[in-house]
Amino acid sequence: MSALLHNKPLLGPLVGLNIWTFAMEFLLYKRRIPALSKYNITFDPATVKKQKAEKLPAFVQWPADNFNNLLEQPTQFYGIMLGLTMMGVRDKRTVGVAWTYVGLRLMHSIIHVSTNNPAIRFPVFAASSLALFGLTVQAAWMLIF
Repeated sequence: MSALLHNKPLLGPLVGLNIWTFAMEFLLYKRRIPALSKYNITFDPATVKKQKAEKLPAFVQWPADNFNNLLEQPTQFYGIMLGLTMMGVRDKRTVGVAWTYVGLRLMHSIIHVSTNNPAIRFPVFAASSLALFGLTVQAAWMLIF
């Protein structure tokens, strides 16, 4: 383990989730690029979004939807990880919760791009939200007290 990761262990989950986001972006292109020509999607700026929604199968759209999800709530995670890192937090419990958040987001992505079953996906999302909420409360607590 690098000295930086040893001294600032919350950077590991931060970088890990960012790498996963790039993996989902790769999957987005892997599914979408061939589908654009297969389903005759034109690149007319006025209609391309509508065409993608109407012509592309849901399976092709799921990675794009998940990529967008990874650019929403996880931005809060990145901020909290940087904040906690700046506060010098490095205890095992906090690092464990941070990695739990990352693991849950990975599970959420896998469900989203494979079956997209909301009955399975939502509880995983909710659990990740609770983990993020806990990290946020910890940061707020440290700032107040």
